[in-house]
Amino acid sequence: MAKEVIIGIDLGTTNSCVAVVEGTSPKILETNDGKRTVPSVVAFKGDEIIVGDSAKRQMVTNKDTIVSIKRLIGTGKKVTARGKEYTPEEISAYILKYIKKYAEDKLGCSVQKAVITVPAYFNDAERQATKNAGTIAGLDVVRIVNEPTAAALAYGLDNSEKDQKILVYDLGGGTFDVSVLDMSDGTFEVLATSGDNHLGGDDWDQALINWLLEEIKKEHGVDLSKDNLALQRLKDGAEKAKIELSSVTQTQILLPFLSMVEGQPLNVDKTVTRIQFEALTKDLLERTRKPFLDALQESKLSASDIDQVLLVGGSTKMPAVQALVKSLSGKVPNLSINPDEVVALGASVQGAILAGDIKGILLLDVTPLTLSIETLGGVATPLIKRNTTVPVEKTQVFSTAADNQPSVDIHVVQGERPMANQNKSLGVFTLDGIQAAPKGVPQIQVTFSIDANGILKVKAEDKATGKSNSITINQSSGLSEEEIQKIIKDAELNMEKDQKVKEAAEVKNEADSWIAILEKQMAENTSIPPDQRVSAQKMIDELRILKQEEKIDELKAKMEAIKTLSQDIAKYAQQPEASTDAQEAEVVNADVEDPKS
Repeated sequence: MAKEVIIGIDLGTTNSCVAVVEGTSPKILETNDGKRTVPSVVAFKGDEIIVGDSAKRQMVTNKDTIVSIKRLIGTGKKVTARGKEYTPEEISAYILKYIKKYAEDKLGCSVQKAVITVPAYFNDAERQATKNAGTIAGLDVVRIVNEPTAAALAYGLDNSEKDQKILVYDLGGGTFDVSVLDMSDGTFEVLATSGDNHLGGDDWDQALINWLLEEIKKEHGVDLSKDNLALQRLKDGAEKAKIELSSVTQTQILLPFLSMVEGQPLNVDKTVTRIQFEALTKDLLERTRKPFLDALQESKLSASDIDQVLLVGGSTKMPAVQALVKSLSGKVPNLSINPDEVVALGASVQGAILAGDIKGILLLDVTPLTLSIETLGGVATPLIKRNTTVPVEKTQVFSTAADNQPSVDIHVVQGERPMANQNKSLGVFTLDGIQAAPKGVPQIQVTFSIDANGILKVKAEDKATGKSNSITINQSSGLSEEEIQKIIKDAELNMEKDQKVKEAAEVKNEADSWIAILEKQMAENTSIPPDQRVSAQKMIDELRILKQEEKIDELKAKMEAIKTLSQDIAKYAQQPEASTDAQEAEVVNADVEDPKS
């Protein structure tokens, strides 16, 4: 293959997979051993680094073996092996290097570019960390794509002429996502997404492991929950049984010489039925119900509006999962593409689109939470609303909150609450060097841009001087799926209360603006009659007292009176009449405070 290719990689919690488009068809690239997926396992043995099946085979006897590293990526946490600390990005890079190498062997050419997939609810830090892992592995990561979206791309490649609503149910080894997409005229638009970043097939394994531990304790009077070697063998047995129970109604877990009890070998020989297994894992399956329904609600569709339901991830092969999806959607899930491979296939399709090899297909994804900046009174002023299609760029003009303010703090927050301190803080930066001017005069242009990878950049520019500063949200901004769901739920539960808090802040801001206008009018106009001056000062004093005592309704009732008073005073001015509004026409009524005040 002479032309440069862009491979598609599904970097999974349990297993990873790689694909490439040849001609117009995506295909899975097998390992040199003929395997279509690779265990996401890295082991250190002396100076040797082992990846994949070889690493998994020796993990029982090698404590320097790392599994499920995807659960930690973007969190800032580290793992230890050989007495040395490694970041999740470094461990992930070893997996990606291994994939890159065998892809090159299969294709017979150098591979430099890749599309890598992530769970739909990965936050900015997790996406950036995944991209960094690719860079460490020697790959130019040309796009980060959400896993459910990639799955829809793989399905839609042969069905792009049909207008359809697609629901993707993605249960991987360590994460769970549901996405609803609209496929129309070759455009894939994500309408909504929901999920749980800490729920996956590994949890089904763990439920079976816990049952085995209890059975061993009852039969042999020994607790193996702290025996790492025994636990690893139990995990292997549980995973094997889970897979077998997808095609048979009962299976045997045979683990000879699992441990020693009073000098005698402990052998495990347990029969487990599918009914038993489904009873043990019923609560896990139920945890997928709410994200499913939430995604439908967010998309403003009902189950009857969905044309196709796609299953992604090896765990969706479990009959109980398929039965739940069928009952919730009213449709038999589409199993035309292997759930273990569909994400990698879709990633390779996106790579071919970017390379220009596939035309007529456009992918439009969304951002999961509202992005705002903090403005006067602690209000969160939105720039990009939740479920906005990305890539996207939004610009809004703000101003200063005090006269001659030399700098402003730009505080970026994420969430659905109206006050900044109720949302997740993503980062703060300062714009200095603002020219001395009355408050409300400087124009500070703030731009939020989210690229196709879902990574946020914020820029602030003083339009008068051209001075600017910016921030790319870093790893301290991480949000777990639980936090995201809590943010949305809290916003719904506190909607009425939050609205009152926001309204109070806005009324106080408006009062401050009118106080400033009246004081300016009196200072600049010597021809104002004494009785008018007394009335104005009395009004100013009343507003300040009401504001201090948080008497919002009374403060609000004074607004019309103060506007009328200001207009009356303006008649004595030598200059143009005072504005009847408390802000400039082109400037958003949301001033940014001086960080030094």
